[in-house]
Amino acid sequence: MNVETHKCPNCGGPLLFDPKTQRFHCEYCFSSFTESEVTAFEQKMAENPQISDQQQSEKTAEGQDSRPEEASAPKMDVFLCPSCGAQIVTDATTAATYCYYCHNPVVLSGRLQGDFLPDAVLPFAVEKEKAVDKFLAWSKKKWFIPKDFFSKNQIEKMTGVYFPYWLVDAQIEGEMDAKGNVLRVWRIGEIEYTETKQFAIHRKGKLNFSDLIKTALSKNITQKMVTAVQPFPLDKAVPFRSQYLSGFQAEKRDIEIENLKENIEGDLKQYSKSLLKDSANGFTVITSENYRFNIEEQKNRYVLLPVWLLTYRNKRKNDKVYYYAMNGQTGKVSGILHLNKIKLALTAASLFTVLLLGLLAGGYFL
Repeated sequence: MNVETHKCPNCGGPLLFDPKTQRFHCEYCFSSFTESEVTAFEQKMAENPQISDQQQSEKTAEGQDSRPEEASAPKMDVFLCPSCGAQIVTDATTAATYCYYCHNPVVLSGRLQGDFLPDAVLPFAVEKEKAVDKFLAWSKKKWFIPKDFFSKNQIEKMTGVYFPYWLVDAQIEGEMDAKGNVLRVWRIGEIEYTETKQFAIHRKGKLNFSDLIKTALSKNITQKMVTAVQPFPLDKAVPFRSQYLSGFQAEKRDIEIENLKENIEGDLKQYSKSLLKDSANGFTVITSENYRFNIEEQKNRYVLLPVWLLTYRNKRKNDKVYYYAMNGQTGKVSGILHLNKIKLALTAASLFTVLLLGLLAGGYFL
């Protein structure tokens, strides 16, 4: 497993991707680079290893089991930080993280190689400062939220995460047979007339679908939150480069496209059914529907999509976790906030008291 930190061509410090400028910045010498400049520098280092300063140990910590991962049970892996040599502990799907000692961004590039190499990545466009501002503006509109939800320690937990998804493009040949009724009602004098005409409906055509999104991570317990911040501007996705992960966390997929076959086919057929039926307009009612579908072509792409994520653990209530998510490109937010029931009860009691005093002053109970 390769463990790497993308380094500054000028001073060797760690590079971080800045969503605001779409460039890579060094926090030590304040240099700024484009993706092509970083890639060219790293290629030069690879071609001239004698001048590279990345000859640190990339092997796992002593005693780590190097056997293939077993799918039957979750497994934690231990790596050495290439900057300070500290141990980094991750689960099997983490592909980018931070060293908890020197805080340098670390990309576990070996987990994003071969079949697990993403086809594309949608870079963050919302930087953390803006994400925090949006979170505070959103959450402060909500009532009865615990004060510690806005604490500095809580806000600092906001993390930018690249989640793995499958994107599906497909072409379907669809066909529909049905019966359509057209009902006409009119009145002459006091007599009402009703006319019913019945038609045989046949629709056939090729239907094209693009960017059907399916999650590729089974442990994504925040799936509802992530789904709620869609859509993503997928036209802004770029060919994958590991540099874009620097400064963020990233997850590797653990759901293969074959495991989603029935789910994808079901969605495609349901969308096709709706389109075919919508094309048969002008009928009062459509009955006896019969559909036939054939998926003629399907293209699957593996992509990483950006999400700002914040969690709040309620220690007073069985450590229940609440989630807040933001689309890392559009800034769309979603979340479930914890309510302070004591504060809510006190407010309700205060309102009841004010109302009661008002009624007594008005003589309603005399």
